[in-house]
Amino acid sequence: MSKSYSTIKQCAAALLATLMLSSAAAQVPLSGDATPGWYRMRLGAFEITALTDGTLELPADKVFMNIAPDRVRALLANAYLTKDVQVTVNAFLVNTGKKLVLIDAGTGKSQIFGAKLGKLVTNLRASGYSPEQVEEIYVTHMHTDHIGGLTADDGKRNFPNAIVRANSREADFYLSQAKLDAAPADEKEDLASAIATFKPYVAAKRFETFAGETQLTPGIRAIPALGHTPGHTIYAVESQGERLVIWGDLLHVAAIQFPQPSATVRFDWNTNESPRVRSKNFLDAASKGYYVAAAHVAFPGIGKLRAAGNGYAWVPIAYIFGN
Repeated sequence: MSKSYSTIKQCAAALLATLMLSSAAAQVPLSGDATPGWYRMRLGAFEITALTDGTLELPADKVFMNIAPDRVRALLANAYLTKDVQVTVNAFLVNTGKKLVLIDAGTGKSQIFGAKLGKLVTNLRASGYSPEQVEEIYVTHMHTDHIGGLTADDGKRNFPNAIVRANSREADFYLSQAKLDAAPADEKEDLASAIATFKPYVAAKRFETFAGETQLTPGIRAIPALGHTPGHTIYAVESQGERLVIWGDLLHVAAIQFPQPSATVRFDWNTNESPRVRSKNFLDAASKGYYVAAAHVAFPGIGKLRAAGNGYAWVPIAYIFGN
C-alpha cells in the first residue's frame, strides 16, 4: 500500500507541475508587434535597403475604376483579402559605394495616417544608417505618404545633409501657392502638405528639380512615368549589368492591378494616362526580367514580374539574410 501511495503522490506532483507550467506559459503577454523594419540585397556593386514606413488601410471596393466591382471582389478573394486592404508603405535606400541615396521618405508624422505609419527613420537607424548620412533624396511624387518623412514635427529637416530632388512638373504643381489658393477643398490638403514639407529644404537651398529623363548620379536615372501625378517619376538603378526600377505609385493594390493593369485608382491625376504608363512598365519588366521595387507591394516590395494570362504575376524576391 505504501508503495502504491508513494507512486500516486509522485504522479500527482508531476501533474501539478505540468499544470503550473502550462498556466505560466498561458500568462506570457502577446507582443503585438511584427514589423519587419528593413531588408537588404545586393545589386551588382550597389546595396539596396528596403525600408518600411508601416501600413495603411485602403478601401479597395471604393477606389478603383475601369474594373467591375464583381471582378474586384473576385481578385481580392483569390488573394485571401477583404475589401479593406492593408497597403504597405515602402521606401528604398541605395548605397552606390560613393553616395547614399534615399528614394521616397514615407509618411513621417504618424498622426496623419495613424499609429501604424511613420516608422521610416526608426527603421533607417535599425538598418545601420543615420539620417545625417543620407546625401540625396529622390521623390517619385509629392503625395504625403511619400514625402512626409522629410520633415520632423517641429518643421525641421529630418535629413539635414541631404539635397532633395524631384521632377520640375511635380514641383510646379505641388509647391505653388497660387495653385493651393485656387484648388478645390478636396485637393488643398495634398498641396498644403507638400508646401510645408519642402519649406525647410527650399529655405536651406537643399531642393533641386530636374526635367524629363535625367541621370541624377552614376547608376541612378530618373524616368518620367506621368499619370498618377503631373510629374510622377520612376528611378532605374543599374550596376554591373543588374537593374532595379523603383516604381513609386505605378500601382496600389497588387492583387488587383497585376492581373488587371487597366484597373485605376480614382485619385490618379490623369486616369487615362496612368493605366497606359502602368501597362508599358509592366510589359518592360516582365519581358526583360529585371527587379522592380514598389511602394505599396507587401514588404520588402522587391520582386520580378512574369506574364500570366492577360495580366502579370508577382514573384517576390527570396527573403534571405546576408549578401
